Amino acid sequence: MLTFIAAAAAGLICGVLSGFGIGGGSLLMVWMTAVLSMDQKAAQGVNLLYFLPCAVCALIFHIKNRQIVWQAVWPAALAGSVCAVGGALLAQGVNAELLRKLFGGFLVLVGLSEIFLKGLKKTQHE
Repeated sequence: MLTFIAAAAAGLICGVLSGFGIGGGSLLMVWMTAVLSMDQKAAQGVNLLYFLPCAVCALIFHIKNRQIVWQAVWPAALAGSVCAVGGALLAQGVNAELLRKLFGGFLVLVGLSEIFLKGLKKTQHE
């Protein structure tokens, strides 16, 4: 089912995207659930562990290049951590199939906003 080479290839591609800040973890979730037919909750757990070393590696370079706005980091990290606990508790009680559909819907909304709203933001700033 899950071969080392396939997992390494997915990690490589998603790692590059994570380094750019594009959301490689979201693509990893799609690969694990759609291609490997992995349970949504198991894929979420793998994705969270995948994210930790990738984030540390990318963060080193972003700090070095002074691309971190520390005033925004602390309130966002605190609020995100608190809500992550609530979200994780909530996810445990939600049906895996519903979680999968909600995640798919989220990806569709993000894709549509990238297609249709990016052009609006560019024209407003010009």
